Amino acid sequence: MASNFYESIPIFDDFAEAVRPQNYRPLPDDWVVGFSDVVGSTEAVAKGRYKAVNMVGAGVIAAVANALDRRPFPFVFGGDGASFAASASDATAAAGALAAMAAFAREEFHFDLRVATIPVKEIRSAGRDVRVARYGATPHCVYAMFAGGGLGWFEAQAKRGDYALPPAAPGTRPNLSGLSCRWGVASAKHGLILSLIVAPRGDDPRFGALVDEVVRMALAAPLSGRPVTLASLGVANPGKAIALEAAVTTAAGVSHARARVSAAASYLLGVTFHLFKLKAGGFDAALYASDVAANADFRKFDDGLRMTLDCSAAFADALEARLDAAEDFANWGAFRQEAAQLTCFVPSITERGHVHFVDGAGGGYTMAAKAMKARLGGGATAT
Repeated sequence: MASNFYESIPIFDDFAEAVRPQNYRPLPDDWVVGFSDVVGSTEAVAKGRYKAVNMVGAGVIAAVANALDRRPFPFVFGGDGASFAASASDATAAAGALAAMAAFAREEFHFDLRVATIPVKEIRSAGRDVRVARYGATPHCVYAMFAGGGLGWFEAQAKRGDYALPPAAPGTRPNLSGLSCRWGVASAKHGLILSLIVAPRGDDPRFGALVDEVVRMALAAPLSGRPVTLASLGVANPGKAIALEAAVTTAAGVSHARARVSAAASYLLGVTFHLFKLKAGGFDAALYASDVAANADFRKFDDGLRMTLDCSAAFADALEARLDAAEDFANWGAFRQEAAQLTCFVPSITERGHVHFVDGAGGGYTMAAKAMKARLGGGATAT
């Protein structure tokens, strides 16, 4: 059945295999694609609000996942937003979650969250495609990869105002249970955290070989460039973490005062379990922390390659030089910062499939996208 399409496709445990074009399957025509992004995210980064930007981007995934009763569906986190696909039977629920998230982002974070959906068949009518692959970061955690040009094309249309969904009525709230930001990540171990976006310029067949080469360069770096390791995990800044989780808790109808007390208690409990590696019931804090590092979503493909890498300045220089040599068929942007950050979706602390979205702590993918626009002559306009 078309509704079970995503669960039926193979899972690749090698990222280099997961990004190869031949390993993607076309989405059914009756599916829909959803898109979201925070308007003015570059300005928000400049004001030091990138943790909040990430929280809203990951919140879209949490809202849709909960609206679909946590049935598996393909999604990709983009830093200041997210893209996903849903079956025809889930389209209405997914659109409702997007609209509710837009209302919530406006009222709780003062962000204009742009949201839109489109049928897959309309993307194909425009000469693009949406194909998907599954990458198993671990046996317990699977992420989607997208190819075919459809997501990139739809993003451009959505940013022009096409296919827009209006925000839900004021006071409408999405179900954001499982969304959290309690983890902090230590400074880069190898010199810097590099946020990188590499996108095709047209349909040049050389792009696939370039992606393969860049991925292999990253895999050859120390610890495969992982910005999140068990050794680097720590607790997040308590003030920011509690404030953001309190905002999320209000989505469940809890008052701001009670939400802050609840978020503070949850934060302190989580810190205690982590520091002393405690166990309770079916929860093992040490195993959970190990899974956080292993499940971290620090590399992905969504019509282009996105990676957040812990690397040396010399490695970053070599990587950027290679991309410079491919500028006739590839667009790219990079941003260097001192640390990474995590935003998490944990439906259950006793199950090992929790997902952890990684971005750079200094602006990450938003600033890499800004750099790519500047290289294209688009200036430093906000996204």
